Amino acid sequence: MLKSLLRAMRPRQWAKNVFIFAALVFDGQLARPEPLARTFVGFVMLCLISSSVYLINDIADIEADRRHPAKRNRPIASGELAVSLAATAAGLLAVSSLLISFALEAAFGWIVASYFVLNLLYSLWLKHAAIIDVLIIAAGFVLRVAAGVSLIQVSRFSPWLYVCTTLLALIIGFGKRRAELLLLAEGANSHRPVLDGYNVELLDQLIVVVSATTIMAYSLYTFSAENLPANHLMMLTIPFVLYGIFRYLRLIHVENIGGAPEELILTDRPLLITLVLWGLLSIVILYLGR
Repeated sequence: MLKSLLRAMRPRQWAKNVFIFAALVFDGQLARPEPLARTFVGFVMLCLISSSVYLINDIADIEADRRHPAKRNRPIASGELAVSLAATAAGLLAVSSLLISFALEAAFGWIVASYFVLNLLYSLWLKHAAIIDVLIIAAGFVLRVAAGVSLIQVSRFSPWLYVCTTLLALIIGFGKRRAELLLLAEGANSHRPVLDGYNVELLDQLIVVVSATTIMAYSLYTFSAENLPANHLMMLTIPFVLYGIFRYLRLIHVENIGGAPEELILTDRPLLITLVLWGLLSIVILYLGR
């Protein structure tokens, strides 16, 4: 039962919450114990609150998930995990994470509460509205970054990172919708009604627009943000961002995958290596390049 509950909490999705560390890293405080500890506790709280939302979402979508070729194997949809137990766990996770979040920092608590309400609205209603559904997903990533900012005293964190985070999340969101549309084919709208508001041509155009804007925004950030080293060494990271985006586009257009972006990033070796190299080079430039 506990194993099924843990699966239903979707620990693989917790990787999305690493965005809370953006403020810590880009503000040059990664080596400071207190900000690192506060951010790590914040990361755990985001994982717990997001798991609460996943449980609520699976309860609400239990019938649709049972008709889905992959989601029907989820613990709640398959009957491995009782709905009553899942609902109790969701309530306990939500209440405990909110209480600890407010105790940690009031501003952080309000952000976590906003994240919970936003995702609850998404699970119940907003995920059925085309375009808005992906915008809500992007808003969730921005809130993760804002959560990290609220936990530490920042002095060199650039607002450009909010823009880049939003755009990157839109690429992933539209890519996921495209993969779902192709996977479910003619029965797409019966599994996820919002897919009735999309087609492959529209999603391809949206992905092109957002991808180009992401590259431009990140490029502008590397040489115009005031918090970066004056020698503009951060521009050296642009090729990694270019390759990472191009690699992702190849995967969703040529191999028609992308329905589970969090797994794709961890399983596609070139994409993972690019992400690691970008992170290491960014840290070297930010901490040693001044």
